[in-house]
Amino acid sequence: MKWTSRTRCVFVCLGFALLFSVFSFRLVYLQMIKHHEYAGRAAEKHVNKQTIPAHRGSILDANNEVLAHNIPGEIVVANATHINNLAELVPVLAESLALPAAELTQKLSSNRRYIVLKRELPQPVAVALRQQLDEKKLRRGISFEPDSTRVYPNGSMLCHVLGFTDFERKGIQGIEASMEQYLHGQNGFRFIEHNRAGQEIVTYRGVERPPRDGFQVQLTVDLNLQHIVEQEIDAAVREFRPEKVTIILMRPDGEILAMANRPHFDLNKRSEAKPEQMKNRAIIDIMEPGSTFKIVTAAAVLNERKVRPDTFVHCENGLWNYGGRSLRDAHGYGALSVRDVLVKSSNIGSAKLAMMLGEQKFYEYIRRFGFGERSGVELPGEVAGIVHAPQRWTKLSITRIPMGHEVAVTPLQMTTAMAVIANGGKLVTPRIVKSITDPDGKPITTASPTELRQVVSPEVAAQVSSALAGVVTDGTAKLAAVPNFTVAGKTGTAQKVSPRGGYEAGKYVVSFSGYMPADRPAIVGIVVLDDAKSGAVSNYGGTIAAPIFARVAERAAGYLDLERHEEPRKAVPVGKVVLTTSTKSSRR
Repeated sequence: MKWTSRTRCVFVCLGFALLFSVFSFRLVYLQMIKHHEYAGRAAEKHVNKQTIPAHRGSILDANNEVLAHNIPGEIVVANATHINNLAELVPVLAESLALPAAELTQKLSSNRRYIVLKRELPQPVAVALRQQLDEKKLRRGISFEPDSTRVYPNGSMLCHVLGFTDFERKGIQGIEASMEQYLHGQNGFRFIEHNRAGQEIVTYRGVERPPRDGFQVQLTVDLNLQHIVEQEIDAAVREFRPEKVTIILMRPDGEILAMANRPHFDLNKRSEAKPEQMKNRAIIDIMEPGSTFKIVTAAAVLNERKVRPDTFVHCENGLWNYGGRSLRDAHGYGALSVRDVLVKSSNIGSAKLAMMLGEQKFYEYIRRFGFGERSGVELPGEVAGIVHAPQRWTKLSITRIPMGHEVAVTPLQMTTAMAVIANGGKLVTPRIVKSITDPDGKPITTASPTELRQVVSPEVAAQVSSALAGVVTDGTAKLAAVPNFTVAGKTGTAQKVSPRGGYEAGKYVVSFSGYMPADRPAIVGIVVLDDAKSGAVSNYGGTIAAPIFARVAERAAGYLDLERHEEPRKAVPVGKVVLTTSTKSSRR
């Protein structure tokens, strides 16, 4: 081929055509195929997606008293690429934000475009800082975003029930965690564009979605009753210096009125709290319940019609050898009626009653009373306790479990079991959330007491209730009596289980669980003290926990305006029947 002028012209034209085709293809590739990617990169230089935080819902008590709410604040944010006078800016920020100058210098010396310098800055401080930056012409690169601070007006009161939130406004413990999906709300957002100085160009503001504020959660807790419980639990700590204390008050239908533990912490100073102070021991600590558990044995054997309340059981004068081991009572008794087995808190009598039921049937009643499973209360971290199946029992278990050994329960489980006797034999799910409403006050959900099952008949519940009233008038809980009221309940004293196995010498968990008035129960409660330093006072549930319950119940009765009787009513046993069993029986 000859390179003529025409040939060269053709090749030059082809070359230009090829070159322009490449440029055209590149232009199409950038403008069409890569449009969204490069548009996004360009937007990142000037446009930011700003989150509009939703206001977290408030938590209220049963009387609409505020337990947790928000105080408006601001977040201080920096764009390090826009800061041009670091030396003068840092001292101003360090003073207003109460942050080390070295820390601020390190953060602002980077090339990051979004640096959070301070959260939950009170609005008055933010306004003053903004004005100071404007006066000194240091505002470039510093912006402010809306924020809020979660505040608990009552400090440490109800700390284990309420819980708290983290820096991302997410619930960590208590109601804040269990009701997170309702309290949190849904954040909104807006797209904003900045000029070269880092200031927003309002006219170029893009898409915006408003936030949906969180719902309001109302509890069943009554702050006035909680205050009574908190005062009495503090008095108990001062007097007995226990390792741990728990007090619970609730209605027989399961509504929790008050719940307190010691040790505790201030919700507004939670960063200073230790892990042991943050545990809600009412639902996560397990203990051997001791003699309070005898209500299960008595109710079960009566419900199965193995005995009547006036049936007599021989209690071996306080010492009984069974399975090669000795079982003792605190005091020696001969023949006791089933009622008096509860009143006098006989270990031997309770063991013999359980043996009439048999292992499998006794185990079924333990489970029917709610032991060995979570109660279902709306609080996180609840444990199920420990109830072994009969296949894992030893020969002695049938004599030890009836007196509250070889099982582990939470204080709330024991309170719920006592409520079975108080409300006519029904097991209910304890509730601490009363209702949930949206920001406009429209109800989202309303919690109502849930009856799980009929554990024993109303007649049996009434028979056991009569015996529990006798425990207070004639038995181990005389110090639980409240003037002009009938109180029913049961004491418990159990040697403290060692984490290494066995029991800790000289250390006891003492308790009293009961209700009042006995004939028309309005409140059910429990008092539990772990390793109380009793001093001159005998370390028993009847001498330590029972008087605390009496003080709480008397003050609660005054607040609730419960009807008083002129004279305390005393339960009177009916006729006597002698029980014939495989063990020796006698008439008294």
